Amino acid sequence: MDEGLRERKKRETRQRIADMAMGLFMIHGFDNVTVAQVAKAADVSVNTVFNYFGTKEDLFADRQSEVVDLSSKVVRERRPGESIVAAFRRDFLDALDTGDWRYGMSEGSEVFGRLVSESAALVARMREVEHLAAVNLAATLAEETGAGPDDLTPQLVADQILAVTRLLSRHATRRKAAGEDWPGIRADVRVQAVKAFDLLETGIGGYGRRSLVVEAAEDGGATEDHQHDRVEADHR
Repeated sequence: MDEGLRERKKRETRQRIADMAMGLFMIHGFDNVTVAQVAKAADVSVNTVFNYFGTKEDLFADRQSEVVDLSSKVVRERRPGESIVAAFRRDFLDALDTGDWRYGMSEGSEVFGRLVSESAALVARMREVEHLAAVNLAATLAEETGAGPDDLTPQLVADQILAVTRLLSRHATRRKAAGEDWPGIRADVRVQAVKAFDLLETGIGGYGRRSLVVEAAEDGGATEDHQHDRVEADHR
């Protein structure tokens, strides 16, 4: 369904408020900016800001729902024959090579990190986002592998994978904040990432591998192969 005029205007207003807020945060710091200042910069009322964002922290974390779902999206979109670890390896290295924002490898990620480190409120919010992402990923893994409610494996796998991507992202951000350039950082992080995912492969490499099942179907005496996706819950 196409986006209606009302929905488009609401989306544009929300984005304008978030963009103005982030600009102010980057200049003055999160704790030094008020919601009233954001409203004035965006040419809206304070009430309008709160219509779109429940808290000041929501202005900073305006892409939270997208961030929380990123890892689950990697799982759901893994390729035939691809395990969970392999899917994350491919996605992380792609983001690293292209400078995509989803793993903190884009321009300005060090500024984002600095803003968070300078505000206790944002540190708490980012921890909350990390927790929600881990819970969401574990739920997706459980659904994809058919794990029971008392099976801790999905949460264990989720925590291991997210610990690796988080460590690599923070390593890159710290080096950028220290003044290094992205080409050098990316080259080193790629080496570190390959080592990290190799280690994951030794433990949970076969978990949740999406396989191809070849079935024979008879049609008028002829046999035709049909390939169907199947998820093998390999807990080795």
